[in-house]
Amino acid sequence: MDGTGDGGGREAVRILVLGIGNILWADEGFGVRTVERLAADWRFPDAVTLMDGGTQGLYLLPHLETADALIVVDAIDYGLPPGTRRVFHGDDVPAFLGAKKMSLHQTGFQEVLASAMFLGRCPERLILVGVQPECLEDYGGGLTDTVAAQVDPTIAVILDLLRDEFGVDGTPRNAAADIAAPAISRDAYEGGRPSAEDACRIGDPRVLAALSATAS
Repeated sequence: MDGTGDGGGREAVRILVLGIGNILWADEGFGVRTVERLAADWRFPDAVTLMDGGTQGLYLLPHLETADALIVVDAIDYGLPPGTRRVFHGDDVPAFLGAKKMSLHQTGFQEVLASAMFLGRCPERLILVGVQPECLEDYGGGLTDTVAAQVDPTIAVILDLLRDEFGVDGTPRNAAADIAAPAISRDAYEGGRPSAEDACRIGDPRVLAALSATAS
């Protein structure tokens, strides 16, 4: 984790910018794709860590324990028009994550926050930046156009938060930074997708067939 002083002998606030979600289910991958793009386009002081949290659940706990501030980026079901972005602070973060769970990854991340709080090692400052998804049932799909259009504006929000809340400025970079395996970077993942005729869009057809047979 990056750590720099502020020039006055004090240690810088350690900030974790965490993208969570499942890239296999269309707009569920919004948080991961946004932080991936942020890492590709910007560099920050050592006190800022950008991380693809995916669906790792409790495996993320050690990273939260060493952070003073946490900015979570995720697809959140606000019940609002697709592409709507909202920002929450403090106690509203775990409360809202628990109000409308879309998937197991959000349940898992709730457990991470609860565990960190129970241990007294939760970051002192919590911020959630979430965008309303449009589609969550396109297995193997990328972001919809509506939600993809919110990646750059959300990065602008994160940059503003880092500057206004923590006094941290980013520097544009020319070379991309890899926080995910090349094969699952957004361009490679979405560009290499088979056609709908060749790949099931709602899950493994073998599993779906078995579930259908069991239900009947």
